[in-house]
Amino acid sequence: MTTAQTSPSAQPTAARADGMLTRNERLDRLPFNKAHRKLLVASGIGWAFDAMDVGLVSFVVAAIAADPHFNLSATEKSWVLSIGFVGMAIGAALGGFVADRVGRKTVFAATLVIFGLANAGMAFSWTLAALLIARFVIGLGLGAELPVASTLVSEFSPTAQRGRMTVLLESFWAVGWIIAAMIGYFVIPNTGDWGWRWALLIGALPLLYAIVTRVHIPESVRFLEAQGREDEAEKAVRYFEAASGVAPVESPKGRPLPKIRTRELFGSKYIARTAAIWATWFFVNFSYYGAFTWMPSLLADQFGSLTKSFGYTLAISIAQLPGYFLAAWLVEVWGRRKTLSVFLAVSAVAAFLFSQAGSVALVLVFGMLLSASNLGAWGVLYAVTPEIYPTRLRGAAAGAAAACGRVAAIIAPLLVPWFLTMSGGDKTVAFVIFAAAFVLACVAALCLPERKGLDLED
Repeated sequence: MTTAQTSPSAQPTAARADGMLTRNERLDRLPFNKAHRKLLVASGIGWAFDAMDVGLVSFVVAAIAADPHFNLSATEKSWVLSIGFVGMAIGAALGGFVADRVGRKTVFAATLVIFGLANAGMAFSWTLAALLIARFVIGLGLGAELPVASTLVSEFSPTAQRGRMTVLLESFWAVGWIIAAMIGYFVIPNTGDWGWRWALLIGALPLLYAIVTRVHIPESVRFLEAQGREDEAEKAVRYFEAASGVAPVESPKGRPLPKIRTRELFGSKYIARTAAIWATWFFVNFSYYGAFTWMPSLLADQFGSLTKSFGYTLAISIAQLPGYFLAAWLVEVWGRRKTLSVFLAVSAVAAFLFSQAGSVALVLVFGMLLSASNLGAWGVLYAVTPEIYPTRLRGAAAGAAAACGRVAAIIAPLLVPWFLTMSGGDKTVAFVIFAAAFVLACVAALCLPERKGLDLED
């Protein structure tokens, strides 16, 4: 594991010997400034829209199931939940691959358009088939956007703040999920039969935000240099330097990156980290999406009220924020591997305790603990994934890891009805299994390389 902690970009280079800094070294040396904040917020708003959409479907599917026009069975509900993750798996794999070729910014904006349009399409669906098709397309956009956004933020972040910035980017997920829970609690029950349709129309807002991203989000300097777009790369670096009051210096011409061969992910150099990161993504997705996409429905069954279950889920969702903020602090104190594994271990304990919770008070306490620890782990996972691969593979590798996770996100909601049958209709068996999956994710995370304080590999 120690050999994986060094990288060519972290070692002395010919450019440094000449007294010059590469553009990436110039970015890495900067303190956190207003340009970083602008990038973080602009990317984070897109991230929040993603979370709002994923969160909305967990509330919407419960409302659709109660709609006499659809009257969905438990199996049909699981398909509506899972089909989006089929799209996300495909979108994650394709999005990272395309981003390495046409740019992070371009893919980021395009994905916002895709899932914005598809949300509007789902809002006007009148058959189960139309719901499934629209949800699949939404998944394509969501799956492609998340690994691309985290890669872009990671590549612009100063070395000393890279983990923290990426975790803070992921914290916008909590904002989006909380908004979804508020829409579920206030909009769906109070707007008649069209409540869930209005909720989905709100989810179409990314269409408008895609225009903003074209203006306020820069393209990756590493990507621009690899494409020979030297002037654009220099302009981007100087923008960040000016925000810190740092005078620009001359940099050597960027070098074209070697041809991308995704099979390198499974070569001797990267196979161990690829196996570890894929396993971590798989088991985290399995537990998270199995638990949280079904939570409104499960709590409605347990306490006999859909509206109350939405309120409980809203309270549990708010607990995500302190989990993210704690992880954002610890990731640069403890490092990535320790922070991730501790948060996953706490998630396992919280999931088990939640499985045994019978009262409203215990459901809220252990649900909030699970929410905080699980989402804190998500933040660190998005921070570590782009760091462990070189620029030529970064987008594709992050997308492939996310795609592996989405396979678990497809499977878990489909299995929940079976878990419920095994436990006589309650949540016990499901959350014991989710706890076991968190344990496996924790073990896999302990096998990841630690890259705290190291430059990204070019």
